[in-house]
Amino acid sequence: MSVKHLNQRQLAERWGVSEATLERWRSEGIGPIFLKLHGRVLYRVEDIESYEADCLRKSTSERASAGGAA
Repeated sequence: MSVKHLNQRQLAERWGVSEATLERWRSEGIGPIFLKLHGRVLYRVEDIESYEADCLRKSTSERASAGGAA
């Protein structure tokens, strides 16, 4: 099984945020978990997708199910 990873630049592009924002979020404990290997920061795609699913909302006060059905 091959695990896919994105680096900070790739994730910033995917989400339309700056790399500096991702750096700040990491220091504040916001966002998906990440790997730090010999100074390199990597995000597993499965962790990114899980975090995105966790962030789905029907409204500001109600979470949406990952399946998308109401």
